[in-house]
Amino acid sequence: MLRRPPIRFSLPCPSVSLHATDSPDAWLPPARLTRLAFDRRSPRFGQLDFLLGEIGQRMQERMEVVKLQPRRALDIGCGHGQGLAGLRARFPDAQIAGLDISGAMLQQAGQRDPQRRPGWIGRLLGKRPMFDLVQGDLATLPFGAASFDLLWSNLALHWHPEPHRVMPEWHRVTADDGLVMFSLFGPDTLRELRAAFADVDLDAHTLRFVDMHDIGDMLVHSGWSTPVMDMETLTVTYESPEKLLQEVQAFGGLRQPGARGLRGRRWHRAVLAALDRQRNADGVIPLTFEIVYGHAWKLPPRGKQATDDQGHAIVPIDRIGRSPRPR
Repeated sequence: MLRRPPIRFSLPCPSVSLHATDSPDAWLPPARLTRLAFDRRSPRFGQLDFLLGEIGQRMQERMEVVKLQPRRALDIGCGHGQGLAGLRARFPDAQIAGLDISGAMLQQAGQRDPQRRPGWIGRLLGKRPMFDLVQGDLATLPFGAASFDLLWSNLALHWHPEPHRVMPEWHRVTADDGLVMFSLFGPDTLRELRAAFADVDLDAHTLRFVDMHDIGDMLVHSGWSTPVMDMETLTVTYESPEKLLQEVQAFGGLRQPGARGLRGRRWHRAVLAALDRQRNADGVIPLTFEIVYGHAWKLPPRGKQATDDQGHAIVPIDRIGRSPRPR
């Protein structure tokens, strides 16, 4: 496992101007197709619980140094709702909401909520669910400005084709002194699989992911303050190449066949053989996941906080990582 030290991004910072063609992967479909794709993946998405749970736990550990007691928190890209229970356990007095683009994912999240199906007695007494579940896109959140004190997103941001549009929207729905904390895949993710595909043909078969420095620049350009980014590399091993491909397909890491049409059995066998040649000394096939972590604060407008002679916001060192001021 490789761990890099955190990188802090501070104002002023050169503006980042990105367009749809500059997105991390121009193949990523628009919102409607993304919704349909994750609706189809939902029945198999539970295979990834081990990875989501592991990264979610590491994000929770990062919260230990943040003194925050949110009144309202939002899990963006909540999937089957695994992270909602963790937020509820950490912030039992907060109103917790989960958002996902896929209705099928939200249906599974609702089934995990012990109070969403309380039986006829609970319904008669008006017992409300533990979590509010909402369907929506990461870059067009169906909430008013300053709705949440904490935004939480575990391994979801990399699925959006225009992350430069996501960051300003997340900033909009966050209250002053609120926090965003997220994780996503970095560029080294699936590097062994890309090498196996390269042994077979020259086409790009895996999605590309954004570098953490670019994400940090997007945060600053979107108005977030004192953003911190770091990363670590995790390795998952597989007994068979078939299982590896199955799980990567389950979470959407593979591109769908394009204009060249469906590839045949010979091509598929060649990919499996290329993966099989990557077995390590222990006889298993490694697969790399570069996990990028980030968090940043939304500070009050400049008229409400101290600035230096150039108009740049001044953040006292004793406020970094501390509770927001009472409102």
